[in-house]
Amino acid sequence: MKSFLKNYSKWQEVLLTFRLLRKNPLAMAGILILTAMTLMALFADIFAPFDPIRISLAERLQPPNMTHWFGTDEMGRDIFSRVMFGARISLRIGFIVILISGGIGSIIGAFAGYHGGRIDNIIMRFMDVILSFPSLVLAMALAAAMGPSLNNAIMAVAFVMIPKFARLVRGDALIVKEMQFISAAKVSGAKNGWIIFNHILPNCLNSVIVLATLTVGDTILIAASLSFIGLGAQPPIPEWGAMISVGRKFLLDQWWYATFPGLFILVTVIGFNVLGDALRDIMDPRIRR
Repeated sequence: MKSFLKNYSKWQEVLLTFRLLRKNPLAMAGILILTAMTLMALFADIFAPFDPIRISLAERLQPPNMTHWFGTDEMGRDIFSRVMFGARISLRIGFIVILISGGIGSIIGAFAGYHGGRIDNIIMRFMDVILSFPSLVLAMALAAAMGPSLNNAIMAVAFVMIPKFARLVRGDALIVKEMQFISAAKVSGAKNGWIIFNHILPNCLNSVIVLATLTVGDTILIAASLSFIGLGAQPPIPEWGAMISVGRKFLLDQWWYATFPGLFILVTVIGFNVLGDALRDIMDPRIRR
């Protein structure tokens, strides 16, 4: 019965969040943008009019027309098709980075906040050292050290994002560990690891979700920047940052080459930021009152 009531309350919380999102026009705009991007990424194989890596030198650098809606690149490849497949790569980067950095950072932050003392100081000072470097610069250094590739870029971006989650969860853990149900769990003989994973982390979940939504846009921008300077996705992978890097060489005469991938980065990041802001407001219990 207790398990049923617990699950029922969770579903009630989810339904309430969706109702509040529906009342927020900006949140709905963000959801629509991200839904469109996700569908485009999932069904790129079906709806893309051309193979994104098909070369046709006879059609190189054509302006937008009825056949090639976004024009073609220097190899005659259809930019619209490449942008669609680029959405798949950029969203995959964002979600993988968030899963890695959010998972590791949350565990580190919960561990530090729950134990406190010297352990907390050592862990958080290391996090402060990472945060003292600009995220893009540190990601560039790590990606260069590991070698230029998409997977290495993902790992580099995930590493620089870990301290954000660690600091957030550590702050929540400092509050949660002082609550009565934590004391009751200790008295009943529960081990520290069990308390962290079953009590501390679940009570930090709302904050993690909000930060994750706001951070996806940053990860896409940093990953695109790495690809722009040649440390991320390598040709002929249709990644937005890499497309802009090549397209800037033709920007004066073939404006469409770099413009359309840049616009999709802009719209995607705005969608995540708008949705993240709305979730932050909705999940704040003071606003719900």
